[in-house]
Amino acid sequence: MVNETYIPSTLEEALKLRAEVHAMPLAGGSDLMVQYRRGTGVVPEFPFPVMIMSSLNELKGIKKEEDGSVLIGALTTSAEIASCEDVPFFVRKAASLMGAISLRNSATIGGNLGNASPKGDLPQPLILLDATVVLQSINSTREILVDEFIKGSKKTALADDEIITAIRIPNVKYTYGYYRKIGTRKANAISKLSLSALIYVEDGIIKDFRVSSGAAGPKVARNKANEAKLIGKKLEDIPALKEDILNTHDQTISPRAMATWRRNSTRRMLDYFLSEVAKGGDEGIIQ
Repeated sequence: MVNETYIPSTLEEALKLRAEVHAMPLAGGSDLMVQYRRGTGVVPEFPFPVMIMSSLNELKGIKKEEDGSVLIGALTTSAEIASCEDVPFFVRKAASLMGAISLRNSATIGGNLGNASPKGDLPQPLILLDATVVLQSINSTREILVDEFIKGSKKTALADDEIITAIRIPNVKYTYGYYRKIGTRKANAISKLSLSALIYVEDGIIKDFRVSSGAAGPKVARNKANEAKLIGKKLEDIPALKEDILNTHDQTISPRAMATWRRNSTRRMLDYFLSEVAKGGDEGIIQ
């Protein structure tokens, strides 16, 4: 059981608790409760003080900014993200496929990032879009890329006096987009592998190409040098460059359990996306 439990009613109170007793924020609990469970019907026991964040309405909600970016409060649930048209497709789609409905109604974006699981659904599309995470302490606020925030499996850059308060997603243009997740089963699909990709074309020239893989290693895999190979090219150049891009992306897959399957699966997904884009068909989401 929990030795110390706090229920702050304001962000200021939560920040004070975080600074003084280093209480661990507990949002939906979908990750933390599982991580520290002790068996069926047994209450989890935490080795640290816990503060229940559910009363902090100031950390909930989604707001579209004037520059087109989207600010999502850390306590916003996956269900709310999945149903909001202001949220970019990639993040919305990932949220909609996060386990069962009951899980999506409780799991929060802040908790998903804070848990830093290699199988987490939301970090992958957020890293694709160069999203940032807002970290606040009682004395300061800082904002860093999600890619820099997640250091590895279960490791983050969160200081012991900080709280995740929001996630900011920039307005990223794309002509073609793609998202695919492979899970164990639809009812409670824990991600075994996921991939997002986008290409932005302007005046016939590829201006942006991005691809990220989730559950393929200790953290989301993205190779910006590989992405740069398509920048400045035309769609008809893709077939000639595709094999090199696929081979380089293979190297981002961690040599862990089922490495061959993960490598082959991500390769097929990326191959499919690039092949469909090269056809120059209808713009939008590649199904």
